[in-house]
Amino acid sequence: MTTEHYLAITGGIGGAKLALGLSRLLEGAQLALAVNTADDFEHLGLHISPDIDTLVYTLAGENNPETGWGRKDESWNFMQALAELGGETWFALGDRDLAVNVERTQRLRGGQTLSQVTAAFASKFGIAHQILPMTDDPVATRVMTTAGEMTFQDYFVRERCEPAVTGFRFAGAECASLNPEIVSRLESPQLAGAILCPSNPFVSIDPILAVPGMQDHLRECRAPVIAVSPVVGGSAIKGPTVKMMAELSVPNTATWVAQHYRSLLDGFVLDTVDEGMAADIESMGLTTVITNTVMVTLEDRIGLARACLQLTATLRDI
Repeated sequence: MTTEHYLAITGGIGGAKLALGLSRLLEGAQLALAVNTADDFEHLGLHISPDIDTLVYTLAGENNPETGWGRKDESWNFMQALAELGGETWFALGDRDLAVNVERTQRLRGGQTLSQVTAAFASKFGIAHQILPMTDDPVATRVMTTAGEMTFQDYFVRERCEPAVTGFRFAGAECASLNPEIVSRLESPQLAGAILCPSNPFVSIDPILAVPGMQDHLRECRAPVIAVSPVVGGSAIKGPTVKMMAELSVPNTATWVAQHYRSLLDGFVLDTVDEGMAADIESMGLTTVITNTVMVTLEDRIGLARACLQLTATLRDI
């Protein structure tokens, strides 16, 4: 790699929004995206990769803006027919989304890796930027709750996040191998910055950090490492982050998020409504940027992406 480039580390919807903003500012070779695969699971005999698909659909302009997941202009004939047969319909797969999952499953069974399949799909969708599954090995987020331990999708979709959370584990992570392309990016002297996107810390970013070597590579890389808070004014823009924080008895603040990632970071981005927390975060030795982090429009996404790139540039000059 001879071009200055960045690595964004992301989960699903919130991270994909920032990824889209970054993709509008950086050329294909300048941006790679390391994505969580611990949400992956088998359903109806198919290999489902929710975070990868959310990222692909978002970057391709194919995402459903109303739900944040799935594809736009979707039809639901398959699910309707499945319901008529008494099949499992708790996890909704639209017809166009189904085609992606069927083809992924066929290719994986044919011997391709998840990374190979993801790269092929990204190309088919016209995406110039590199999308890197965190590993090609099976890793599964398990959610410990007051109702017992369950898979992430059972907790998130089937149970609608209702059981109280008591902890998490990432089954298989200790045996997984980090995607070598992620390693190559982090070890490259042309790396200009690594960005932890505003995804759920517990179930989107922590699974990536649980893969052996990931945290060490982030600590040892020459480039600045920054994070964007997914918590704004005590609330999460999307998903159960703050609910999980309350049930785990941790503060629902940007300060806590910064502390959670502290050993990996050089800088931190927080929203203007949390400006009062900047001093505490800076006391951790982190350089902060205060900006709008609520990404409603494409302009919001690009604006936050620009702030992230400017922070990494500032840190490189220090």
